[in-house]
Amino acid sequence: MSSVKSTILGFPRMGSDRQLKKLVEGFWAGKVTDAELVEGSKKLRAEHWALQTSYGLSEVPVGDFSYYDQVLDASFAVGVIPERYQQLDSAGTQAYFAMARGLQDKSIGVDVPSLEMKKWFDTNYHYMVPEISDNQEFALHSTKVIDEFNEAKALGYAARPVVLGPVSLLALGKAAKGSSSKPISHLAKLIPVYAELFAKLAAAGAEWVQVDEPILSLDLDAAVYEPAFAQAYGEFAKIGGLKFLLTSYFDRLGSNLSWAAALPVHGIHLDLVRGVADLDAALEKIPADKVISAGLINGRNIWKANLEKQLALLQKVVAARKSAVPVWVSSSCSLLHSPHSLKPEAGHLDEEMLGWLSFAEEKIEEVAILAAAVADRASVDAKLKSNAEKVASRQTSERITRPAVQKRLASLDRTFYERKAPFAERQKQQRTALNLPLFPTTTIGSFPQTAEVRRARAQFRKGALSAAEYKQFLDDETRKCIEWQDKIGLDVLVHGEFERTDMVEFFGEHLEGFVFTKKGWVQSYGSRCVKPPVIFGDVSRPQAMTVDVARFSQSCSKAKPVKGMLTGPVTILQWSFVRDDQPRSQTAGQIALAIRDEVVDLEAAGIKVIQVDEPAIREGLPLRKADYDAYLAWSVDVFRLATTGVRNETQVHTHFCYSDFNEIFTAIKSLDADVITIENSKSDLKLLGALETHGYTAEIGPGLYDIHSPRVPSVEEMAARFAALQKYIPAENLWANPDCGLKTRGWPEVEESLQNLVAVAVAARKSHSA
Repeated sequence: MSSVKSTILGFPRMGSDRQLKKLVEGFWAGKVTDAELVEGSKKLRAEHWALQTSYGLSEVPVGDFSYYDQVLDASFAVGVIPERYQQLDSAGTQAYFAMARGLQDKSIGVDVPSLEMKKWFDTNYHYMVPEISDNQEFALHSTKVIDEFNEAKALGYAARPVVLGPVSLLALGKAAKGSSSKPISHLAKLIPVYAELFAKLAAAGAEWVQVDEPILSLDLDAAVYEPAFAQAYGEFAKIGGLKFLLTSYFDRLGSNLSWAAALPVHGIHLDLVRGVADLDAALEKIPADKVISAGLINGRNIWKANLEKQLALLQKVVAARKSAVPVWVSSSCSLLHSPHSLKPEAGHLDEEMLGWLSFAEEKIEEVAILAAAVADRASVDAKLKSNAEKVASRQTSERITRPAVQKRLASLDRTFYERKAPFAERQKQQRTALNLPLFPTTTIGSFPQTAEVRRARAQFRKGALSAAEYKQFLDDETRKCIEWQDKIGLDVLVHGEFERTDMVEFFGEHLEGFVFTKKGWVQSYGSRCVKPPVIFGDVSRPQAMTVDVARFSQSCSKAKPVKGMLTGPVTILQWSFVRDDQPRSQTAGQIALAIRDEVVDLEAAGIKVIQVDEPAIREGLPLRKADYDAYLAWSVDVFRLATTGVRNETQVHTHFCYSDFNEIFTAIKSLDADVITIENSKSDLKLLGALETHGYTAEIGPGLYDIHSPRVPSVEEMAARFAALQKYIPAENLWANPDCGLKTRGWPEVEESLQNLVAVAVAARKSHSA
């Protein structure tokens, strides 16, 4: 029987108390020195390796740590540094963080935007998109992964370097502005740089290297990618003394399995959570002398694994392999997408709920239990029995099901999914009701969550502020925000969302079927962390959630509409940890009914513009095209269910951000929203291509500037972008707005940026009338 080795593909990098976030943000603010950033990060890595080995893992991954993003790290390591950053210090962190965040420093005459940001496959993690120029040269620019391997080795850990593979790096990239060559065409020049890196890892003593090629979970053009992989890994196979684990995750290998299995690598990782359908074919096609890494513990959700079920799969793999070739048991993907540890939740969540959950630390133990059970089941029999009891407890708990909720959803007919009139008729009535100018201006929703706002919230939670005092504080902040928007000339206002910590968490706190963790943080991008709610049961709305605040906010502006701000059902679903005991579509439908009730109540309270944000609708699109239609059908349905209960004159907005929209633009049109605001500035106006291809007859506000960077866009910069949009969008349908909400920005940059945006719209009106 094959021996079993235990490991994981990666670990959350932020730390148990978000130590990395504090280090990096302190560094940006000038409060943490370079040396303190380096030493603090080194300490954090050591803590993480110690934690993993404390549960008996055979080997720890290294190189999964990053100051900002692992794709940015890979780009930087091989010298993919666009020309606009090359004036900056690339030996330290200046160029690196400029690529991540942009840099605007008048004292040194620098004003550069960041790289484009995109969602990492179908997760809520964001990566920085590599830019490959026609004359791209590659060189080993950073030895980060080698340094971290040596760090772990010096501490006595058996370590496996983790590297994003060259084919995926190029496939996830884009041609630089003004370049026409496809990034993958540069593979031959990139391979020697990777070979140099791998040779240095071998010289440092690495036995295995984990090469992540997650694009293998996508529908690939075999005519392009089969020879590309063969070329790259054929060269890597010539490197002596180093074994390669080819790693993919998030879905099945599918049609890529046959040729991926034949590559000259020493092991292949299978995601046996999302890609378990591949298992029989994989056991047949992966040569018997190759290691199979069985990804049996879900790296993307927080439910306790059914260890008996996963053990049966592991034993099936073990039985099928040669006895001399070990089998690895691992997480399905990196645990980057899981919170750090359940330990802080003791005393916060009840014992039953705690028994159902498993965060990154607990998943490490689950991996170790599976490995131990193959060798000596008796050694972990008590743990297996405890696991079985907790899994059964969740399956039978009366907390999960609410018959009235299920009955209501099942009783709906198609009239619940249709507006009362087509868009053209609604638009006429809305123009009469709202009386907005040409090129109306608005923002996406949130305004800066200042230290004062966070301090007041913390004081309220500690009891230092009474409910009445906290409400007064929020009212004052809301009034000031609305009055300022009115003063600078914005046309459709927002209340600023000062009462909300997070656009999903806020609604989950007001809905049945959710629970909230104390420290269940996961990284979204850079230093930005989110604390996803946990949807454990049927969802319903016991009472109105936003109506009182919306009514007060509208009272602060007699002449201009203030939007009612809601988060849509698909985004609430995507940005939560979701129950896995019923179809996601059914849970989304339950959320949609709760949002529908809120929309109707907002309209009854006199709110004329209601925004139901769906930034995650593209994120939820399955990775395989064969699965697209089913997802798009129910995701469109639940949005329409949430928004179609209003009168024609009530204007429904929605918002999308940081996605490729071409594949879903037909579905976006089917949402039947009156106005969509959509990310645009970071993606080189790629939206225009979608508009040209698919057309769009409703109103639309493509973002004029990137809010994830602290730089302030000039009037000229935004005016040029707005002029380009007018070539594709009729003037009567075009809005002016930022890319996204302003929560993470500071007031000075927000004030200057929005004043510039209003100036652009005012000038465009004058130009159009002339």
